[in-house]
Amino acid sequence: MAPAYDAASMKGLILSGGAGTRLRPITHTSAKQLVPVANKPILFYGIEDMVEAGIKEIGIIVGDTANEIMAAVEDGARWGVDITYIRQDVPLGLAHCVLIARDFLGDDDFVMYLGDNMLQQSLKEFVDAFEGERALGPGLEGRTLSSQILLAPVDDPRQSGVAVLGADGEVVQLIEKPPDPPSDLAVVGVYLFDPNIHTAVRAIEPSARGELEITDALQWLIDHGHRVRHEILRGWWIDTGKKDPLLESNRLVLETLDARIDGVVDDASQIDGRVVVEAGAEIVNSKVRGPAIIGERTRVVNSYVGPFTSIAADCTVVDSGIEHSVVLGESRISGITGIVDSLIGRHVEIERSGELPPATRMMLGDHSRVDLA
Repeated sequence: MAPAYDAASMKGLILSGGAGTRLRPITHTSAKQLVPVANKPILFYGIEDMVEAGIKEIGIIVGDTANEIMAAVEDGARWGVDITYIRQDVPLGLAHCVLIARDFLGDDDFVMYLGDNMLQQSLKEFVDAFEGERALGPGLEGRTLSSQILLAPVDDPRQSGVAVLGADGEVVQLIEKPPDPPSDLAVVGVYLFDPNIHTAVRAIEPSARGELEITDALQWLIDHGHRVRHEILRGWWIDTGKKDPLLESNRLVLETLDARIDGVVDDASQIDGRVVVEAGAEIVNSKVRGPAIIGERTRVVNSYVGPFTSIAADCTVVDSGIEHSVVLGESRISGITGIVDSLIGRHVEIERSGELPPATRMMLGDHSRVDLA
């Protein structure tokens, strides 16, 4: 009989080395994995999913934003895990991340998670299914289960790794960003591997774009008699690398929050629906309609905060209106109404000065975008 699976023997690998060019200018000064969703850095959701799955050791691949990520995550003590940082000087592909993490991973099974992805599906169930089936040993065809992937049908699979299923429902082919996709099943950014993946990533060659593709490593496993198990994603999956998907992710997470008022709401204010007001926050003569979250020490005065809005800590919103937006820390909005579908960075000041003649006056950094309607 196969030995029982011990969750503590599985390690985690979170990839957080990307530059986040699609979220500029926010990511000129902040790691994309630390942009908040419902006032919590995206990276923290991945760590929490791994902790829930019973994982105790997590490696984080870091690049140019290493110092910021290390300062935010530290040694992992707040989650009860041990964190190891692994430097990737140049982004050379997902399989390259496995290659450089070899010493950390050892001969343990591991889950690999893209640090800017958000999943509704439980990672624990995904891990348990993989290890439960591995404990049964090789299948009827004698193939060892060496990997497990999540698949989701997408409208444009040309932008993803794509999986092809055989007549028996098993994965038979994986292709990275094919110009003519053979299926609409995209590979979601969560993978489970046994130690055979280390042989695979050493055996493959860089793709035409100069990267070691994880889809090529998975194909190598299939071609060499290993089984790659798959599940079809349940619930939503969002790559938060662009503004609109990040706002959508913020909306979905806010819908799961329980109302909580730890700050101060005066008698002239109105709170409707699921609203979180963090400790030290103050709502004065304002209306906040949930789902929404107001961060610590943030002041909302004579203003309206509409649904699906996250305002981080130490912000000020005065005489303004905002909804379906994310505002990062220590920003100030004054005298501006009608802010919607916006991602506002740290230390931003948006104000109506009242100077004449009336005009729109801006100072914008590289890669900024302004939509005036």
